[in-house]
Amino acid sequence: MNIIIWNYRGALKPSFQANFRDLVANHDPAIFVVMETRIGSERAKVITDKLPFQWAIHIDSIGFAGRLWFLWDPDRVEVTYLASTEQEIHTLVKVNSSSLNWIFTAIYASPRHRERCMLWNNLNTVANSHNLPWIIAGDFNELLSNDEKLGGRPISLYRANLFKECLDSCNMADLGFNGPRFTWTNKHDIGTFIQERLDRYFANPQWCLLYPEAQVTHLPRCSSDHCPVLMEIQPNLNLRLNRPFRFQSFWLADDSFPNVVREAWSNNPGLYDAIKKFTTNAVEWNRVHFGNIFAKKKRVLARLGGIQRVMAERPSGFLINLEKQLQMDLSNILNQEEELWALKSRINWMIQGDRNTSFYHVSTLIRRKHNKILNLKDSQGKWINDLPTVMEFVRNSFLNLFTTDFSSSPIAATLNDSACPQLSDDESHLINLPVKDEEIKHVVWSLKALNPQVPMVCTLGFIRDFG
Repeated sequence: MNIIIWNYRGALKPSFQANFRDLVANHDPAIFVVMETRIGSERAKVITDKLPFQWAIHIDSIGFAGRLWFLWDPDRVEVTYLASTEQEIHTLVKVNSSSLNWIFTAIYASPRHRERCMLWNNLNTVANSHNLPWIIAGDFNELLSNDEKLGGRPISLYRANLFKECLDSCNMADLGFNGPRFTWTNKHDIGTFIQERLDRYFANPQWCLLYPEAQVTHLPRCSSDHCPVLMEIQPNLNLRLNRPFRFQSFWLADDSFPNVVREAWSNNPGLYDAIKKFTTNAVEWNRVHFGNIFAKKKRVLARLGGIQRVMAERPSGFLINLEKQLQMDLSNILNQEEELWALKSRINWMIQGDRNTSFYHVSTLIRRKHNKILNLKDSQGKWINDLPTVMEFVRNSFLNLFTTDFSSSPIAATLNDSACPQLSDDESHLINLPVKDEEIKHVVWSLKALNPQVPMVCTLGFIRDFG
């Protein structure tokens, strides 16, 4: 399912309907939001009746510049109108294929700062009135940092902080983007040329958990000063990569884990062989013995629900004891889940405080979005968008960078010893000294206790137990 937002200044232009239909044909959105149409509600209905959507909401603004349309396909989503102002439309969206419900707020923020402050206050009010998954999308006419602007005067930090405070209060995360960096341009010549990132998607943690793979793309700008912005809620990413081994700290809590370690180091193998054997055995042990945390949690919750329904009718000592045992199992699973997401989020969670699995989960999702490389520009300046081609381009770039046709460097023959930096006798002596156990311990103990980046077993918790 896809969503498109597009600021098209003046929907009466002859090119609007053609470009609109082309976007629908290419990206098949279930929801399409059009901003700054500059058409009143009566004429707006005449135009939207000609567009390939059966339902639409039109919002007029005070003055000429604004106006907001919200169009949707009722075969794929059921949209319930909740409320609106001149700058926003709040709707409840039900996805027909999954029966999931979430709030979608379409935004066209006023160009005037005073009226934008009214919008920020409205969003804060909405945030305090529900706990549903929530997404906000549109033209916010405000920037968060100078990195989101090219050319012109620097942004107002005061206004940026007000915008940021609103997003923080609403618990919103920027969903990022692929494609060109900016969504708007003033279309001037190079001397006064300005570009900004005004159009974007934000979502709260509940929505991020529903759609962790949601992907935003800035589409090519055509016949408007704003580019259309596409969000693919569930993009087709069929490429699966082999994941590197990661030591999970909650393994240490299982009584059978020391046997996995002991077996890997039995018969005095070399370090490389021991590491290889341990990683293979640990992955298999985790799959078979320890099991999937999320599936295990679902099974325990289902059993608890069944037991509690029976106990409401026919309580017994056996069921009471079984419920206590399952509650203990659930508590252990929740601790394991918390540690797993804390590790994945790369946050030093020992400093962050009490259990907040949702926070760590969303932190992980946001980090993954920022770390993904979905397109690259080649040496000819052309964008590569096909993921296997991107991977091959990266591989070839590193091969070209670190290989050479020369058997020896032609420069090396012209250099003498005095031209190269050299170690003194004292420095050479220090380097050749044996490493002391105290030095090793000092370095290892300075590591974070839960560092998942170490490729094998060298988290501090593991070393303390087995080192």
